[in-house]
Amino acid sequence: MGRKMQAALWICWIVSTPLFFMIAYHTSPPIYQGFQWDITAFLLLMCLVSVWPIIINDTPIFYVQGVSLVVFLLFGLFIELLLTQIAVIVLLLKVRVGSKDLYRYPLNALLFYFISIGSAAIYYLAGGTHGRLTINEDLLAIFLYGLSIFVINQFLLSIIQVVIYKMRFAFFTRSFLWECFTSLLVFPMGIGLYFLYLQVGMKAIFFVGTPFLGLSIFLSLYYKSQRINRYLQKASEIGHQLTEKLHKNDVLDIFMEKIVDMIPVETAYLIDVFEKDKLRIVRRYENGIIHASGEEAKSPDRGISGHVYIMRESFLFHKRKQWKHIQQSQLPKTVESLIAVPVMRNQVLIGIVILASNKKHAFDRAQLMIIDLLSVYLGVAIENAKNYEETRRQSEHCSLTGLYNYRYFEQKLERDFQRLHQHELAALTLILLDIDHFKNINDTYGHYSGNEVLIQLSHRLLNYVKKQGIGTVARYGGEEFVILLPNMDKQSSIAYAEEIRQLIANHPFEIDHSLQNSLSRSIAVFLTASIGVATAPLDAEDTFSLIRHADRAMYIGAKKAGRNKVAVYVS
Repeated sequence: MGRKMQAALWICWIVSTPLFFMIAYHTSPPIYQGFQWDITAFLLLMCLVSVWPIIINDTPIFYVQGVSLVVFLLFGLFIELLLTQIAVIVLLLKVRVGSKDLYRYPLNALLFYFISIGSAAIYYLAGGTHGRLTINEDLLAIFLYGLSIFVINQFLLSIIQVVIYKMRFAFFTRSFLWECFTSLLVFPMGIGLYFLYLQVGMKAIFFVGTPFLGLSIFLSLYYKSQRINRYLQKASEIGHQLTEKLHKNDVLDIFMEKIVDMIPVETAYLIDVFEKDKLRIVRRYENGIIHASGEEAKSPDRGISGHVYIMRESFLFHKRKQWKHIQQSQLPKTVESLIAVPVMRNQVLIGIVILASNKKHAFDRAQLMIIDLLSVYLGVAIENAKNYEETRRQSEHCSLTGLYNYRYFEQKLERDFQRLHQHELAALTLILLDIDHFKNINDTYGHYSGNEVLIQLSHRLLNYVKKQGIGTVARYGGEEFVILLPNMDKQSSIAYAEEIRQLIANHPFEIDHSLQNSLSRSIAVFLTASIGVATAPLDAEDTFSLIRHADRAMYIGAKKAGRNKVAVYVS
C-alpha cells in the first residue's frame, strides 16, 4: 500500500473515530450502570477469543462476533463498538503487525466501525431493542443482525481487496467459506450465551464462554493441521514433479516456481555449492519474477548462505534483529523474516535455499518443515539429473577426444535433414576429414602418441568451430572427423574447410617420443589432412547420400590427388 493511501487511512480514522462513537452514543445510549464487572468479563472473553485467530490469505479470522452479539443486545451499540475495537487491537497485536504495516490498525478499525454501525442500523429497522428480549418477539431482529454482520463484512473485505490492494475480485474464497462455517457455529452459541446470561447472570460467561473459547482454540488448531496437510500434499506433488525432470536446469526452475507459489515471499534464492568450497546463486526470485542467475562463485565467508554452509543447519528468523549478528548479508534492507535450509545429499552439502519476507513473523515452523522436506526432494532430483546428464554425455561423446561420437552425429544429421525438408534450413553442408598417413604415427611413435594427436586435433577443431559460431564437430571413427554446417552454402563451406586444412598443416602437434629409449621427450610433428565437402540439397537428397558423397570427394578428390587438399563433390 502506498504512503498516500496509508496517510489517508490514518486521517479517516482520526476524523471518524469520535464521529462514530458520538453516533453510537446518541443512537443507543450505553447501559452500564451496575454492569461494570459484567462488561469487563465480556471484554476479557472477547480478548481471549482474539488471541486464537485463523490467518487465511494474510487475513485474520476470529470469532469475537458471537460475544459482541451478546454485548450489543445487553448493553447497546456504544459498548459493543468500544469492546470490539479493543478486541481488534488485541488481534493485531497477536498477529504481530510490524511498523511497516501499521496502517492495518486504522484499516481494521474502520472496517469494524462500519460493520458494527451498519448491522446495528438493520437491527433497529427490524424493531430490535436492548436489555431483556424474548425469543418469540425479537428472534427475527437478532437473526437479521447476525446475517448483516456477515454480509457487510464480506462486502467491505471485497472492496478493500479490489480498491486498496488492487487484487482480483473473488467471492468464494477459502476465507469466505471459513467465515460461513464459523458463523454457523458462533452465532448460535452467542444467542445461547445471551439467553443463559439473562437466567443466571455472569455464571453464563463461564458456562458458555469456556466452551466458546475452547471452540476458538480448536478451530484455530484444526485449521493449522489442515494447512499442514495441504502443505504436505503439495510437497508430495512437487517431489514427484522434481524427480520426473531429467535436466538440472529444469529441476531448479520447477522447484523455484512451486516454492514461491506455495509460500508468500518477496525474495528467494537457490544457491549452488560449486567445487565444494564456493557458492553461487543459480536462481533468484525478485519483484515477482524468477531469474536464472549467472554470477561468479564466491567463498562462503559471509551472509546467510555462508552461515548455513558452516553450520549445516536450517534456520528460521522471525525478525531482522535475530540475524543481525550475521555479517555482510547481501539481502535487501527491507527483509525481516527468513527461512534458510541446506540441501544435503549423502551427507554432502550441494545447495542452499533461502526464502525472505519483508514482514515480521511471516514464516512458521510448519513452513520450515515443508522446505526441509522439499530440500530432500531437490537433492535427490539434482543428483538424478546429474547422473542422467552424465550418462547421456558419455553415450553421445567420444571418451578419448570429448567430441560428439558417431551415434550423436547420425541423430543430429537426421534432425537437420528434417529441418531442411521443412524449409527451416536453406542448405546443409558436411565436411569429412581424414588425417594423412596416420598409421605412420602409431608405428613410429606408438599408439599413445597417436591418441595425443587425435586429442590435440579435436581441440583445434572444436575451438575453431566455437570461434566461427557455427557448426557441429564429431569424431566419425578412427582418424576421421566430421563437421556439420547448417545454412552454409557450398562456396562458404569450401573456404571454411580450407581454413581447417591450414589449421592442421601449418601448426605442429606435440607428442611424447618414448619408443626408442626409456626417457620420454616431446617432439613436434607436422601432419596434413584430406578433406571432402558435400552440400544438400544440391549434392544429396538424404543423409546416406550426403555422407557417401563427402566421403567420395575426400578419397577421390583429395587422397588420390596427392593428399592435404580440400575436394568438393561434383554432381
